[in-house]
Amino acid sequence: MTGRAVAPTLALVVAAFSLAAPVRAQEPAADAWREWSSIIEPSKYGDDFTRYDYVNPDAPKGGTLNLAGSGSFDSFNPFVLRGTAAAGFAAFGGGLAYDTLMDQALDEPGVSHGLIAEAMRYPADYSSVSFRLDPDARWHDGQPITVDDVIWSFQTVTRLYPLYANYYHNVTSVEETGEREVTFRFDQTGNRELPNIMGDLVVLPQHYWEGTDARGNKRNIEEPTLEPPLGSGPYRVASFDTGNTITWERVPDYWAKDHPTRLGRYNYDRIHYTYFRDLNAAWEAFKRGGFADYRAENSAGRWATGYDFPAFKSGQVKKIALPTESAQPMQAYVLNTRREKFSDPRVRHALLLAFNFEEMNRTLFHGQYKRTVSFFQNTELAATGLPGEDELAVLEPLRDKLPPEVFTKGYALPDYSAPNAERTYLREAFDLLRDAGYERRGSDLVNAATGEVLSIEFLGDDPNDSRILEPYANQLRRLGIRATVRIVDASQYQALVDEFNFDVVTGQFQQSLSPGNEQRDFWSSAAASQHGSRNLAGIRNEAVDAIIDKIVFAPDRDSLVAASRALDRVLLWNYYVVPQWHNPDIWLAYWDKLQMPETQPSYIGLDPFSWWVRAGATTPQPAPSEGQPQ
Repeated sequence: MTGRAVAPTLALVVAAFSLAAPVRAQEPAADAWREWSSIIEPSKYGDDFTRYDYVNPDAPKGGTLNLAGSGSFDSFNPFVLRGTAAAGFAAFGGGLAYDTLMDQALDEPGVSHGLIAEAMRYPADYSSVSFRLDPDARWHDGQPITVDDVIWSFQTVTRLYPLYANYYHNVTSVEETGEREVTFRFDQTGNRELPNIMGDLVVLPQHYWEGTDARGNKRNIEEPTLEPPLGSGPYRVASFDTGNTITWERVPDYWAKDHPTRLGRYNYDRIHYTYFRDLNAAWEAFKRGGFADYRAENSAGRWATGYDFPAFKSGQVKKIALPTESAQPMQAYVLNTRREKFSDPRVRHALLLAFNFEEMNRTLFHGQYKRTVSFFQNTELAATGLPGEDELAVLEPLRDKLPPEVFTKGYALPDYSAPNAERTYLREAFDLLRDAGYERRGSDLVNAATGEVLSIEFLGDDPNDSRILEPYANQLRRLGIRATVRIVDASQYQALVDEFNFDVVTGQFQQSLSPGNEQRDFWSSAAASQHGSRNLAGIRNEAVDAIIDKIVFAPDRDSLVAASRALDRVLLWNYYVVPQWHNPDIWLAYWDKLQMPETQPSYIGLDPFSWWVRAGATTPQPAPSEGQPQ
């Protein structure tokens, strides 16, 4: 992934890799047609790419992969904010149903290989990019994928979905420029990432969406739908029970089944999702067997003590813990600064000081988690200490718009492990709140000017969320804040988040090794008012906008690293979030019906689509009465 929105994956686990350095391809000349693109360094495969080196090209096809879905679903259209798309559909990356122009490599950061586009080219000034479509690319109905499909798709998704609108903000036009050739033109030069990420564009069938359904009704891509759509990807919807189950079947004549990015992958004949209303129900179903064949474990307590059920003891279920070498996401309590009570950075700072991570880690997580201290955790992009000369070149012109600590202090989070730390930090938090205009009246913290009690509601979408929300809420109550926890169902939660109708939610911001245009969707002033954007905190900050442009238009790697560190520093010192934690290991549990290649992709970690079902493998099958989610 190269400065792009995160492509959906089924798990992120690091496996063992060869230590031999790959022989890198030569970078093609400007304006030359190329079968791959990269923003960091040339692909290790180059134009001789025949398959990923980690896959088993002889992996058998067949069997069913069972997976657990969360909450419910009511739509097969992921490109509109209304409705909840079913598992397997994805607005970004195409999911199981749709292919993209280029395919993001799983074993190299910043590399994409041709898919619907067999080749691409761009000029030395990065002012445009052209793609030449593969003549073999087909929809599931046999019709060819055309330049008109690409143009219509771009115009449609950028109009309907904020992620694409921000991602492709600098695209001014798209047009057919030759046989099977489409060209995107940009409003500025020097955006090194933009030609690369144009390959992430999902391509949709114009003739399908502008046609009519079986009842003669005209389709409308601007609305949710439960009509299984026409796709181009490796799977199609076979059956479903709205909100409960969906089954995908492998397309036997899939146009790209022998494509280098697909060889040895997508081996399951069927992928079946069963939905569960909460995480506990999904866990019980996993233990029983037949509902979920693997799970990426996210509960430290469960990992430490919960794997004592019969199937694990008998060896039918296995678990592995592997260290991760990839960037860690910023997982945090996100403060919605659209709300007046969070507009003062002193209030936000006070809330950060009041969070006792060390106690939660000890009592809830068995001491297994690490505190996250950067938006670019575990990468060279993370800000440390005081800014160096390269960062200062970015920050100095913005000095009057930045907190002074950006230049004078290294960022650090409170450490509650020291004696009397809790009393110290709560006193500091109260002093900040008092400076912001609050005073204690009885048991409540009140705005001295308006008499309004400071209340904060934490929003979650699963009963288990209370485990990480209530301890923090209790800490805030000690300051006189009326802190409450509200748990809603997944569909309602998503609607509230899309509309920014919340005080505090837990957000997760995954970064790449080459951040770029997607930073606008995370942090820009424009995204703050776009429903469905990932700017959950509602950040409207001229300095942040300026630094994002420095990232997007960085002329080289050193400039990109400096600008990313500067952005990290500015975001942290504005206290838009209260950082939570990350797991230094990846925890995976799976039923032994699954087999895997000996190695796995070094960048993403683990690719479940390169697995296969072991011949003769069986797992307990749920009785008909057990097939409904709980």
